Amino acid sequence: MACQRAPVEAAFQYSSDASSRTGLTALADGVLLGNEAGAVVRLDREGRPVWTARLGREVAVAPVLAGDSVIVGTVVGELACLSLQDGKERWRLGGEPPVLAPPVVDDAGRTVFLVAPDGAVHALAADSGQARWKRPAPGASAQAPESAPVKPLEPQVSVAPALRAAPVLVEGVLVVPLASGLWALDAESGEPRWSKPVTDVVGLDSERDTVFVATRPGQVLALSVKDGSTRWEQRFADGVTGPPARALGALWVGAGPTSLVGLSTSEGREVARVALPSPLVGRVQVGLEDLLLVPTSGREGRLIALKAPGWTPAFTVRADTPLRTRPVVRGPLVFVLGLDGRVLAWRLRVPPPA
Repeated sequence: MACQRAPVEAAFQYSSDASSRTGLTALADGVLLGNEAGAVVRLDREGRPVWTARLGREVAVAPVLAGDSVIVGTVVGELACLSLQDGKERWRLGGEPPVLAPPVVDDAGRTVFLVAPDGAVHALAADSGQARWKRPAPGASAQAPESAPVKPLEPQVSVAPALRAAPVLVEGVLVVPLASGLWALDAESGEPRWSKPVTDVVGLDSERDTVFVATRPGQVLALSVKDGSTRWEQRFADGVTGPPARALGALWVGAGPTSLVGLSTSEGREVARVALPSPLVGRVQVGLEDLLLVPTSGREGRLIALKAPGWTPAFTVRADTPLRTRPVVRGPLVFVLGLDGRVLAWRLRVPPPA
């Protein structure tokens, strides 16, 4: 048998010295991550730490970029702005709500949006931390539009350790998943635009004027950003295990118990289904143009590459730690974050012509 070069080779691994559930923030020349020890680390493409900032308490969700700054929060309600270049602190706020849902920054890098555990939404100036507006849990002080009534949103609750799905910002509208419904707020003022009685949201994604919503019980929806009207709906009897992600012309979700399902973004019909060795609880990613990279959450932490258009396995690599967040791709390099806090990277090889 003739020898062939492996389609993937290990590039590096780096330990942040504590477990992590943040996922990776992509940079032009590397990645950012946080961990349960309160460290925020910037790595370059070779896995070398550029800087480390220590906040003292767990960073549970991924840092976000706002121009040349990094915005990061902790589970005890501290919010910090760090220099992307060297990690030095630019400002810090204390006494904020615990940061258990990933922040969102507008395209201009001017405003960061935070969702508190009680459903309140805060908009802060990225350069100073000053409040632009704050809304209590929508519905607590304002009526929902008559066209989209929902039950009252959640009252004050104690802080839970569970992470929450991230909001999405589309065409000036912030769509926020809360425990008692889905709300759309005007990004400039915080005023409610519409609401929808969709609960137990696993995650959101968006495309132009459409928001895709997946719920743990198995409902997947495409909604109009303008008014929240339903464009299509799909249901999975065994529930949904992971958030939706657009890739290679389809919307991909983890379906129970251990399947990857691709849906048409325009109609919601099923266009692909692949059995996985363990559930997909993160998001898929694209590598080398036609590879769908699928992180799985089993103990072995397998990263599976499926080749378009037939979605046949191209290769599988094992991380030996659960993979629960989306990979980051930079050229031929693929970075993943393991639950144990290790960042692992592999170099993909372009297969030779058939």
